[in-house]
Amino acid sequence: MRKETVEIDGRFGDEYAGRYVFQEITWAKRSRVIQKYTKYHHITGQVISSDFVAIQAETIWASLRTQPDSKPISLQKLLGEEDGIPIEVGELFSKIANKLCGISPDEQRFLSEPSEDGKPIQHSLNSDSAKNSESCPVRSDESQPKTSSS
Repeated sequence: MRKETVEIDGRFGDEYAGRYVFQEITWAKRSRVIQKYTKYHHITGQVISSDFVAIQAETIWASLRTQPDSKPISLQKLLGEEDGIPIEVGELFSKIANKLCGISPDEQRFLSEPSEDGKPIQHSLNSDSAKNSESCPVRSDESQPKTSSS
């Protein structure tokens, strides 16, 4: 598996100075991270919501193999809103983890911050748009709603 080492000087504070080693994660690990923070519709399977920050933080955490002895990085710190890591450190780590873990530029843009100028994802209006070639045909009179003649 591919590795990347980065040396950070004191520009982000002495706490973060030191050597960090990142390693590529497996496809299974990446899939589990995405599944953990993504909610799907129980019938259509469409994505209802995703916590992109948590997906990115877990990806960084999963790929981080070595850090300075002071252990300045933790998953809680990556996820922290009040007591988190500096933006520049997070962006640097995201860039490294995304490169190693095979996240495409489109996925990286999607995970970092949704933009209005990107192409919106088209969702189907109903689940009938996906046809199953092995399904039994339905007669048209069976599929019509029944009306009462009282």
